[in-house]
Amino acid sequence: MPRYTQLSLEERCSIARLREAGQSIRQIAAALDRQPSTIARELKRNTGNRVGYQPAYAQAQTSARRWSASRLERNDELRGTVLDRLAAGWSPEQIAGRLAREEGRKVISHETIYRFVYAQLKRTNDTKWRLYLPRAKIRRGWRTKGGWPRTHGKCSIHDRPADIATRQTPGHWEADCMLFRTPGPAILIAHERHSRITLALPQSRLRAQTVADDLTRLLEPIAPNLRQSITFDNGAEFTRHHQLASQLGIHTYFCDPRAPWQKGGIENAIGRLRRALPTKIDPKTLPAQQLDAILANYNNTPRKCLGFKTPAEAFNLLHFECESTPGSSPGRRGGWAACLSYLLQAVVPDTTPKSTLHQSSLRIWLAA
Repeated sequence: MPRYTQLSLEERCSIARLREAGQSIRQIAAALDRQPSTIARELKRNTGNRVGYQPAYAQAQTSARRWSASRLERNDELRGTVLDRLAAGWSPEQIAGRLAREEGRKVISHETIYRFVYAQLKRTNDTKWRLYLPRAKIRRGWRTKGGWPRTHGKCSIHDRPADIATRQTPGHWEADCMLFRTPGPAILIAHERHSRITLALPQSRLRAQTVADDLTRLLEPIAPNLRQSITFDNGAEFTRHHQLASQLGIHTYFCDPRAPWQKGGIENAIGRLRRALPTKIDPKTLPAQQLDAILANYNNTPRKCLGFKTPAEAFNLLHFECESTPGSSPGRRGGWAACLSYLLQAVVPDTTPKSTLHQSSLRIWLAA
């Protein structure tokens, strides 16, 4: 006995054509080598009250009847459990693994949960569904837009000296840009790996030349042994990295594509600054004093990794150590004073009480 198959779109086109020609159900069935009952059932189930029998409409009706929905659509109890745990901050993988542990068997896969959420995004056109997901992305997949290929003389982070990764040697920096919901403006962040001092400059637009000029202005007053290298990601705003090497003698290194965790110091710093600088604000409306106060709060917060010293204290000590090193250039003392003056203004603005250490440091360097 031949195996039964569903009517194809071509057969439905033939049914519509023969039906318009006035052929009977048996004549249509004979022309298509089908049972008359198949043709009769097709015309009965897929004929619209207004459109009549149309091949495309009939195909869509058949597909809609065969769709049984996602498992989370059909199982109310399981859907409630999954949504409750998503709302509590669990990832789909954590939910799937925990349910399997509780039930002693695989209950649902994390891929099913992801597909359910993104199907709701598309079906309801409600972007709030994305807030159930850890990254709250509207579309799945890697964000590959932007960036630039690893060419043009870029040096990989894997070629960086091993002692930089230990954070024991001062003078090695990381740089990145803090982006916001409003397109265009950003904040350029520079982070020193040893002392954890963090500097920032607002950017009206992310232009490669402007970013290079501002980084040069930030790092130029610092002694050469405190600005030995700097590590970037693959953002297009860092294409003028050669300027730092040619003007300041700084070695530049780049993370692997889509691997920002390789410069984890500045990623952690940006994450901490996000508490006071959420993505919803417009950096153009951010007063300079407020940004200084935010940096002051960050740079004057004790860090366990520094023996509970603050980054400002640790960086000030580095200044004294460098100035007392034999062979240091006396001509750079003016640059040092300007640098410390800028740092103390950014780290401890006028609205924040200055500690005795900061006052004495500023007096010493400005008198030098």
